[in-house]
Formats: sequence, structure tokens, C-alpha cells
Amino acid sequence: MPSVVGLLEQHELAARRRVDGLREEADRIQAELAAAELEWQEWAIARRRVDMVLAPDDGAAAEAEVTADPRDAAKPKSQVPVWHQGLAWSVLSVDYQRILTALADRARLHQGPLTCQEMAAVFGMDVVPARVEALRSKAKRLVARGWLAEQQPGRFTLAAGVTGPGDGS
Repeated sequence: MPSVVGLLEQHELAARRRVDGLREEADRIQAELAAAELEWQEWAIARRRVDMVLAPDDGAAAEAEVTADPRDAAKPKSQVPVWHQGLAWSVLSVDYQRILTALADRARLHQGPLTCQEMAAVFGMDVVPARVEALRSKAKRLVARGWLAEQQPGRFTLAAGVTGPGDGS
């Protein structure tokens, strides 16, 4: 008849082997996850680069800004002019237009406001504090300039009167 201590040692050894096996599996999965995340980030960077390359020609945008109404000019150190009726989205940088487009799509589909975390996910960004806070800063700037509304803290929609990019606002 085996001793109690011997039985305990056998169970301990079996449990340790199981833990070691699970650790090896977890390490393998972690390595696989890291590789998959790296590939995902590379594809996201590639898509953003293609978006930049395919964005409207900067020369045409610069020409339009020269002939624009002086009220439309952004304040110094600001890329966001104060919104007024008839102001085109093209006066905004691509990042700001992207936020407006996402919110216009939500409004068109009657889906309600977006949080900055949701925006980051919609844009294919990593939902990490740095990215979310960068979006929050931009969204708050758009609120301050009259482009967006924040009826509930942290939940953004287009401001009243601001419509799609092709509608002259």
C-alpha cells in the first residue's frame, strides 16, 4: 500500500506537469498573438498610407484656401475654423474630416452618438489611452468650434446644422 506522502508527491508531480504544459501552450499562443498583432498593425499602417496617397491633391486644397472667405481661416495654431452655415468640410484636415464622416454616417443610419473609444475602433486604431485621448482632443476642439455637439459627456454627434461633406457644410 502506497504511503500518503507518496500519493501526494504523485499528484503534485502530475499537477506541475500540467502547469508546465499549459505555460508552454500559453507562451506559444502569446508569441502567435504578438506576431498577429504586428501583422495587423502593419496592414493598418499600409491602409493609412494608401489613404494619404489617395487623398485629394494638396495643391487643389491650397488653391481653394487662397480664394476662401477670410472668416473661414483657422485661428493661429488651430486647424479648425469656427463653423458657420455654408462652410465646407474641406477647410478641415483629413483627421477632422474623418471624425465628421464617421458621425455623419451614424446620423444617417440613426445610430446615435459615438464615444472616442468607439471612434478609435471604427478607424481601425488600437484602442489604447494615447489614441483615444488624441481623438478626444480633436473631438473637443470640433465641439468648441461648433462642428460637433456633446450632449452627454464623452458622446459626440454632429452639431445642429452641420451636414454631410457634399451639402456645403
